[in-house]
Amino acid sequence: MFNPIAARLATISLALLSLVMLAVTSCSSIVASGARKSASAAGAGLVVHEWGTFTSVTARDGQSLVWRPLSVESDLPSFIYSIDKGQSWRGLQYRTKSGLPVRVRMETPVLYFYAQQEMTANVKVDFPTGKITEWYPQARSVPSHGIDWGEVKIMPGLRVELAHDLRENHYYPARDTDAAIVEAGGEKQTEHEKFLFYRGVGNFDLPLSLKLVDDKVIVKNITEEKLAQAVLFENRGGQTGFRMLDLSNPEATWERPVLGSNPADLHREMKSMLMAEGLYDKEAEAMLNTWRDSWFEEGLRLFYVVPRRNTDAIIPISIRPEPAALVRVLVGRTELITPEMEADVTSQIVRLDEPSTREAALKAIKKYGRFVEAILSQINFRNTDPKVKTAVNRLLDEMK
Repeated sequence: MFNPIAARLATISLALLSLVMLAVTSCSSIVASGARKSASAAGAGLVVHEWGTFTSVTARDGQSLVWRPLSVESDLPSFIYSIDKGQSWRGLQYRTKSGLPVRVRMETPVLYFYAQQEMTANVKVDFPTGKITEWYPQARSVPSHGIDWGEVKIMPGLRVELAHDLRENHYYPARDTDAAIVEAGGEKQTEHEKFLFYRGVGNFDLPLSLKLVDDKVIVKNITEEKLAQAVLFENRGGQTGFRMLDLSNPEATWERPVLGSNPADLHREMKSMLMAEGLYDKEAEAMLNTWRDSWFEEGLRLFYVVPRRNTDAIIPISIRPEPAALVRVLVGRTELITPEMEADVTSQIVRLDEPSTREAALKAIKKYGRFVEAILSQINFRNTDPKVKTAVNRLLDEMK
């Protein structure tokens, strides 16, 4: 039997239920929106800057070479974390970084943080085509292809003693900036640094290819990204020279630098190039001071800034909350193996069999540092003299 009072009560109940559900949904939306705004506000005052180097080696014909520094290691302070910690291979402290044959070595990226007040951030860098080999401070995890620091604390204005092993090292100049102290905590200890540091090895394409024809360097942009400036530098027997290049065209040919330039001019030009990409004055200075010995050693090389889109593809980064500004300046450093290098090393190789000249010959070869194996491989590839090839293979065996 139909009851009009009961029906009316049911209608009222449904209406009330709809109102309650609408209120709950609205509240949820407001909370979610508030959370998004809160997260956005949390990162509003955060600025992150990064610099680092991608080092590769190219044969004179433009072939990208697989290479290893081997016995010439880029030493780091004893407190740095490494996937090879406590292990060694033929005397190498960083066997993966120094002994693994790859096309590119990612050297000393550092992440600086600037904030208006103390805050926390979650930081993670992926490396899909490579492997992280060293880092500091401690990370939450270092998976096969990346590094995850988890939550770090950014502490502007904090004064704290930073780790130091009381030895001179190219690691320390990177601290000479106005960046905030970063705190990373673990189960056993809390560590502080002026940045997050990492480095690694990988196999991936860089945006430029180089070729040496006579005394001319052919530079070709092999990506769709635009490139700005580059520095073509050469140190031959202690005489140095450089040339500023305009990379606005997809391909261009340049004369090798005239030797005898002023190092102060080179420093100024490179600093200007780094700052044009967004680095602060002290950051650019810190980068140049970090690499002042390695960047300007014996050899012919090109320096350029890798386009941001390429950098983000090679080493994708995640920072939460998202910073208001993120600057990433990764410098491509491409070594060119020249005919002069090959001829010089070849002339020394034939002296290795004589005890009276062996020590001097080895010293002359070792001036090419981390790129000796690459030079030897090119001599072995091009030289047809059986005596030279035998001597090269013997030296390669000693180095391996």
